[in-house]
Amino acid sequence: MEPEEYPIDGVLDLHVFDPSEVGDLVPEYLRACREKGILRVRIIHGKGTGQLRRSVRAILDRLDAVTSYETAKDASSWGATIAHLKGDAG
Repeated sequence: MEPEEYPIDGVLDLHVFDPSEVGDLVPEYLRACREKGILRVRIIHGKGTGQLRRSVRAILDRLDAVTSYETAKDASSWGATIAHLKGDAG
């Protein structure tokens, strides 16, 4: 079975992935975004219990390419995190 292509458009919806994939998926997606010059990335983790949000933010804290992140300021509020990335992917 061929792996499915996920669009690199600055929006990563984690609802379509298994939570066990998040540790590898988030850094790889952010790397791909930087390569395309996308420096503001919306990571949709949902509200739920907050565990996935905490996991995502712990990953972001460890990545040198992330300059900052914040809770989305739109209707999704704490169901999404906006990550701001460094401009030089090289």
